[in-house]
Amino acid sequence: MRGAAAFAGRGACRLVALLGLVLALVQGAMAQDRQEYQLGSGDNIRIQVFQNPELTLETRVSENGTITYPLIGVVRIGGMTISAAEQAIASRLQSGGFLDRPQVNVALLQNRGNQVSVLGQVNRAGRFPLETVNTRLSEMVAVAGGIAATGADIAIVTGIRDGKPFRKEIDISGMFLSGQLADDLVVAGGDVIYVHRMPMFFIYGEVQRAGSYRVERGMTLRQALAQAGGPTGRGTERGIRVYRRNPKGGVETLSPSIDEPVAADDVLYVRETVF
Repeated sequence: MRGAAAFAGRGACRLVALLGLVLALVQGAMAQDRQEYQLGSGDNIRIQVFQNPELTLETRVSENGTITYPLIGVVRIGGMTISAAEQAIASRLQSGGFLDRPQVNVALLQNRGNQVSVLGQVNRAGRFPLETVNTRLSEMVAVAGGIAATGADIAIVTGIRDGKPFRKEIDISGMFLSGQLADDLVVAGGDVIYVHRMPMFFIYGEVQRAGSYRVERGMTLRQALAQAGGPTGRGTERGIRVYRRNPKGGVETLSPSIDEPVAADDVLYVRETVF
């Protein structure tokens, strides 16, 4: 019986040790998440300063990433990690002469800011939560159902980084075709991803199927003409006239080579043959 009791005791000790290890791992993961989580607009937080209960504040991060805190006024913390926000508030309290080496704690009460909006030409536009800290642009577009048939290859990402406005255009198809996967940036809470409509060209005149068509990657005038079914029996591919908007907003009339590239919103006119 003594042997059985000793064995049970050793088993209990091992179980306690195992539970302690699991708890330590969970606490470590939570601490890591806390370090990496970026505050965003809509987040509800509680701010406390050690031995200064009068400075305890529950507040919401505003749309422009700021809070208003006693003594120091407006502080921009949007896009910061929780530890960085703690340091920013402590630094302002100390530099303003209000406290000497304050110990600031920021607790996340509700992470409404930990969402990304996906808008425009996607299959399920909306606001979606970030499941992990390192969620990438392509993953968020996939969560929104992918780019719709009417969407372009370019996604525009806007948000806050290091407390400053951030905007970047990313060619989603291009980064996979070229292998430049480093362009697949990590999104942050509060980011907005916008997918514009696909680029179009318009063709009329002596063609089989006049109308509007998608500008494919690297498309030439010859390919655009083929997309419209080619010229009619009275049409010619020579001297296609192109009406193109210039950077100043005016429209220019061009007669480029048949193998020149097509630009978004080009209007192509296929003339009748003179023979």
